[in-house]
Amino acid sequence: MLQFAEESRPVIILDKKGKYYFSYSTGDTHQLCYAIGDSPYGPFTYQGVILTPVVGWTTHHAIVEFKGKWYLFHHDSVPSGGKTWLRSLKVVELEYNPDGTIQTIDGGGDGS
Repeated sequence: MLQFAEESRPVIILDKKGKYYFSYSTGDTHQLCYAIGDSPYGPFTYQGVILTPVVGWTTHHAIVEFKGKWYLFHHDSVPSGGKTWLRSLKVVELEYNPDGTIQTIDGGGDGS
């Protein structure tokens, strides 16, 4: 990739619109959260937490659809005994409530 297709745009989180999901890491609080909007450019409405902190605390992730189901890929440091530089890939199915909100997944960490 040599360039972007268009200029970057700021993300604005406002009122619920409904169709596009925007997921992001909260940084220092070590959570994955999401917002919903009616356009891929927003505005987006904050909806809640997808994943609580994991062992090892980092929250890099991807969400993909496969055969009609949605999955969250992330990593943690459980197999390495909490060594944050030794991370293992995890995958879990995302489950949705009837209103389209995502059920929170317990990451098993304390965020420290």
